[in-house]
Amino acid sequence: MKILVTGGAGFIGSALVRYLIDTTDFQVLNLDKLTYAGNLESLAKIDQNPRYHFVQADICDASALQQIMGNFQPDAIMHLAAESHVDRSIEGPDTFIQTNMVGTCTLLECTRAYWATLSATQQSAFRLLNVSTDEVYGDLGARDPAFEESTAYNPSSPYAASKAGADHLVRAWGRTYGLPIIITNCSNNYGPFQFPEKLIPHMILNALQGKPLPVYGDGQQIRDWLYVEDHAHALCRVLSDGKTGETYNIGGLNEVKNIDVVHTICTLLEELAPKPEGENSPYKDQIEFVQDRPGHDVRYAINATKITENLGWKPAENFTSGLRNTVEWYLKNSSWCEHIIDGSYQLERLGKIAAAEQ
Repeated sequence: MKILVTGGAGFIGSALVRYLIDTTDFQVLNLDKLTYAGNLESLAKIDQNPRYHFVQADICDASALQQIMGNFQPDAIMHLAAESHVDRSIEGPDTFIQTNMVGTCTLLECTRAYWATLSATQQSAFRLLNVSTDEVYGDLGARDPAFEESTAYNPSSPYAASKAGADHLVRAWGRTYGLPIIITNCSNNYGPFQFPEKLIPHMILNALQGKPLPVYGDGQQIRDWLYVEDHAHALCRVLSDGKTGETYNIGGLNEVKNIDVVHTICTLLEELAPKPEGENSPYKDQIEFVQDRPGHDVRYAINATKITENLGWKPAENFTSGLRNTVEWYLKNSSWCEHIIDGSYQLERLGKIAAAEQ
C-alpha cells in the first residue's frame, strides 16, 4: 500500500510517518513545504528506510500535487499539512486561510482528478483522511458534555475557523463528487519532537533555562491531552477500518487545567533534572501569569466513544505516563531542542530548497 502524507515533517505528521514505517510494510511519501514548523530531524530515525520518501512541495501548488500523485500513485492520502498555532493565527490570519483552506481545496481538486483515473476497484479502496482539531467546536462550560461528532461547529480563533472551513470543504467534496473522505478531530497533542512554541515543550525548555513560565490568564483553561503516538495509532486505525463519509473524534481522555500541567512539569523536573546546589528556588517559582489570549477557549473535552466502540481504539498512555515520557525525552534530546532554538534545524530545509531549484 502507498500512503501520501501531507505535512509529514510537522509534529503530528512526523509521528504518523514514523509509526507507518515502524509498524507496517507500506510505502510512505512525505509531502511537506518545510515551513518553520517542519523539521526533517524529527524523521532521522527512518529517513534511510527504502519505504520512506520525501518531497518538498506546497499543497497550494496544484501542478506539483498533480505530478506527485501521478508519479507516486497513492492508495490513500492522509492530510495533515496545516498552520496550527493559535497565537500566530491571531497575529496573521491570512497565512492560515491560505494554507488550511485554499491548500485543502487545491488538494481536494487534485485528489479528485487523480481518483477519476483509477479503476473502479481502486476507487472503492481509496481514502482521503483529513486530520482536524477539536477547536472547530469552540469551547465548553465546566458542566457541558464533551464534544461529539455531531457537535455544531463554533470556532473561536482564526486558526480554528480555517480548520472548520477545511472540514466543510472535505465534506462537500465527499457529498458532491463522491470522493471517499474521512475526517478526524483530535484533542491537544503532546509528546516528543513537538515545536517549542507549544505549551508543554515551551514550559520544559523555559524551566531548564531559568526563564519565566508564562501562563495565560489564571491558568484555569482545561484541555484534553492526547499523546502523539496514541494519535498516530488512531489515525492508522481510522484509515484501515473507518467508514467513508464518517467523522471520528480522537481524545486522550485526560482533562487537565493548564496551570496543573505546568505544576506537574515543574514537579517532574524537580525529580528528573534538579537544579544545581545553591539554586534553592523550585521550578514553580518561575511561573508568571500573563494577560490572557484574545478569545481564549475555556475548556475542550472529547467524547471518544465512537472510535473506541466501532474501531477498538483507546489511548495507551494516560497523562501521568505520557507527560513523564515527554519530559524525559526532552531531557535526553537536548541537541534536537538546541537546533530548534538556534535555528540550525532549518539548514536542512534550505538545502532542500536549493537542491530543488537546481
